[in-house]
Amino acid sequence: MLALGTLAHGQEMEDPAPGTPQPSAFEMHIDAPKDIAALLERHLELQRYRVLPDLSDAELQSLMRSAQQDTSDLVATLGYFSPEIHIRLQAPDAGTGGVKAVHIAVIPGPQTLVGGVHVGFAGEIAQDAASQAQRQSIQDLWSLAPGDPFSQTAWDAAKQQALKQLISRRYATGRLLTSRADVDPDTARAELELQLDSGPAYRIGRLEVQGNQRYSADLVRRFARLQPGADYELSALVEAQQRITDSGYYDSAYVTMDVAGDPARAPVNVQVKEASMQKAVFGIGASTDSGARWSAEHTYNQVPGIDWRAVNKVMVSRDNSSFSSDWTSQPGESLWRWATSLLVQQDLVGAIEVQTRRVRAGRFTTDAALDQSYYLQFERTEALYQENNQRNANEAATANYAFAWRNFDSIPFPSSGWGLGGELSAGTVMGSQQEPFSRVLLRGSAYQPLGLGLDNLFARQHAGRLVVRAQAGGVFVNDASNVPFNQLFLTGGDNTVRGYKHEELGVTRDGVLTAEAGRFVATAGVEWQRPIVRNGLMTDWETTVFVDTGAVANRVEEFSFKTGVGVGARWRSPIGPLQIDAAYGVATQSYRLHLNVGFVF
Repeated sequence: MLALGTLAHGQEMEDPAPGTPQPSAFEMHIDAPKDIAALLERHLELQRYRVLPDLSDAELQSLMRSAQQDTSDLVATLGYFSPEIHIRLQAPDAGTGGVKAVHIAVIPGPQTLVGGVHVGFAGEIAQDAASQAQRQSIQDLWSLAPGDPFSQTAWDAAKQQALKQLISRRYATGRLLTSRADVDPDTARAELELQLDSGPAYRIGRLEVQGNQRYSADLVRRFARLQPGADYELSALVEAQQRITDSGYYDSAYVTMDVAGDPARAPVNVQVKEASMQKAVFGIGASTDSGARWSAEHTYNQVPGIDWRAVNKVMVSRDNSSFSSDWTSQPGESLWRWATSLLVQQDLVGAIEVQTRRVRAGRFTTDAALDQSYYLQFERTEALYQENNQRNANEAATANYAFAWRNFDSIPFPSSGWGLGGELSAGTVMGSQQEPFSRVLLRGSAYQPLGLGLDNLFARQHAGRLVVRAQAGGVFVNDASNVPFNQLFLTGGDNTVRGYKHEELGVTRDGVLTAEAGRFVATAGVEWQRPIVRNGLMTDWETTVFVDTGAVANRVEEFSFKTGVGVGARWRSPIGPLQIDAAYGVATQSYRLHLNVGFVF
């Protein structure tokens, strides 16, 4: 039995000093499987001596003998412990002026597989009944399962993953106590043993804020939402930091827990850099739905006298121009905020020019899992139908509730989980034809990993995931012609039915698709996202194949679904997911390119 604690790679090959290229003392040729050849070319100690032109044959022979053991050690890091290694020196051909060549041939033999795995615990976690689920999770998610190929890289990654799970909840000072990989070269099996020491369990103590000048420390505490006495969770600190930076009052925030004090009341330190009291932002952009656009925005973070934030914005694009003014209060102890807004907007929807005037007032709250808002709204729209020069003006007053409920494993790059959102409205149509009406719009999405039955973690990740999206909505009123245009439905575009223009899908009459908005909408889509692997490693790119469908109608039984199919790519960019899709609209027999950045639910 061969006991392995850490199998170390050779040192990185040093580059020769800059200047005139140096003649080589010898050439090196490696005959081995691709992964082994790449490892030897990068790490073999013999490589660094190729730039010494005065290397004697005796010295080279000595280096070759050392290379035998060096090669064996390197190959062992990939799980090959019984390799056949042949190294020979070939003299240059007489009269050619060539250089000597060192040939290294490696027959790796059987790759060592993982036999048994034992993950043990010491410290409080070993006896604490409340930590049973955490212990079980660490064991269940162990990535190097029996039967998997053993390698030093996989062994290190599995240990780091287990340690990461330990310190992510309750046990901030957890450490790797012991680790051992017993390898039997005769049976090509590795018995793995790991002992994790949790240390004490930590609970959140007082919040200490540094760097605040313009805004009170209480404001930081309200955005952080860290309750003293709660169990320490790394994700809670990360979410608190994200909420503080997303608030707009701070350019940056760093949230850390002080583990030097009493674990039962560990202080949480928040270092903030406050945003300017006023800020102006100018932007340009483009999308496949709206074309080129520019915008100008002014933010006043603390309006004198009321301490509300005021954000005024102007935006102009190919089919849309708007002015908006949004005023929001600072969050109170309940974490709800007052808000009021004004919107003046003009849209070109197909051949319809729509002018909108809208006023809102209400309250809202945001959280990592649930966003909610309720508000009163007055809206007036004027729709000019260019085909017949008909103008419809409609007004409505409504009471509204909206929510977004998220249960994803990671944002903005989810791989599993679900989200559910909705908008509920009830009110009355204004004007000469007053009548009550209500409106409902529900949407949902789910990410389902594939390959869950596979034992190999890499194979499970490579299988990718299915993403299912759907939405359904309706306006309930006697005469839909009296409802403001924006309360009715159109669909199509980047985030609904790909293969069609933004809001291209309206009511179908006598089998002909029109741009007429309807009372009911339904869309659905499914796509297969699969990671792109390069040199055996997961990359930040994924491929996708998808099918979308959707319909708009004035009666549910009149739905005539239009379908789009396509392929695309996803990139985990620094600013969020980049979506690139090429789609074919079956109903219009046309192709469209869709580009979108970000994850919003």
